[in-house]
Amino acid sequence: MSAGLEVADVFRHHGDVYRHAHDGHLGRVERRVMSAIELCRTAALGGHSEVCSDCGLVRCAYNSCRNRHCPKCQGQARAEWLEARQAELLPVPYFHVVFTLPAPVAEIAFQNKETVYAILFRTAAETLRKIAGDPRHLGAEIGVVAVLHTWGQNLHHHPHVHCVVPGGGPSPDGTRWIGCRPGFFLPVRVLSRLFRRLFLDELRAAFETGDLGFFSDLAYLAEPAAFSHQLRQMRQVEWVVYAKPPFGGPAQVLAYLGRYTHRVAIANSRLVTMTDTEVAFRWKDYRHHGKAKIMTLGVDEFIRRFLLHTLPDGFHRIRHYGFLANGHRAANLALCRKLLDMPPPNSTSSSPGEPVVHTLDRCPCCGGPMVLLGALPRPDPSRRSFRRDSS
Repeated sequence: MSAGLEVADVFRHHGDVYRHAHDGHLGRVERRVMSAIELCRTAALGGHSEVCSDCGLVRCAYNSCRNRHCPKCQGQARAEWLEARQAELLPVPYFHVVFTLPAPVAEIAFQNKETVYAILFRTAAETLRKIAGDPRHLGAEIGVVAVLHTWGQNLHHHPHVHCVVPGGGPSPDGTRWIGCRPGFFLPVRVLSRLFRRLFLDELRAAFETGDLGFFSDLAYLAEPAAFSHQLRQMRQVEWVVYAKPPFGGPAQVLAYLGRYTHRVAIANSRLVTMTDTEVAFRWKDYRHHGKAKIMTLGVDEFIRRFLLHTLPDGFHRIRHYGFLANGHRAANLALCRKLLDMPPPNSTSSSPGEPVVHTLDRCPCCGGPMVLLGALPRPDPSRRSFRRDSS
């Protein structure tokens, strides 16, 4: 096993060959992601020198690319996002519901990422809110945190949305909190059928307004008759909606969100070996009860699969709905706390103006705080900067 192997190493060793081999088919977003990961925390992006105030260790700390597809750049972004979510947790059970697209629809999604992923978000949230709002099931307005993942353990394209949902919500008149039954949120079969109908209705609308494009093996779907036939077939199959058992408490909710919200297609820790021709990585085979296995792919195929999961510029992969929607979240949460007889959150996690010390700010030898010495400019000032992608 190669200690410290990273996706960046694969791109640095094999990226140029891959770019040359796929020059006519590699998009701007994919090229930028590859370049950002290759340069992340190297002298090419500049940085600073720092010294440990305890043991005197001096080191160079190079800047991160801050690209959301980079395995190295998610730790601090995750910590900052979770800190903001801490005060939003309510003292109620939380549930995890997953909405997955069938393979034929996933193929359409890959060729129309921005349009179809947005439909996936909207219809998953609308499904939850409609069923939860029905008095036969819950009769309450709920809140939803939704996170898009587009990969499976083997890096194939597998778009699905993870939804974390408080088990209850305010009544329609806002006068009382309505909680779900112990250990049960909403019926998944009902969720699945409504999700299928809402999604396919929106997909048809997108086709009729010319918002879908088809090429290569799917070019035939550009014909209205062929597209309608595909939709009819998709209405005949079961769509997978999976509801996991409720979390044990708010701490578990935060721990879960921390694992899911800022994931990338594959973590560096899963990489095992790299040769001149192959990359091996760990994966869990859920068809065999999550058994841990090693998968070996050709370098070209590994890079291809990783790049399947790049997102369009500005596309938000974390979204909030219901009483957690961004526009009125503070007021809605204040109402929820009032209905739950819950005190307002305090902000005593750190004193005003006191910086939060992250792992990267600690000395690797003794754990002492690192103190800035001076800046390390980029060797090539003309190189364009990498902006931070939207979440």
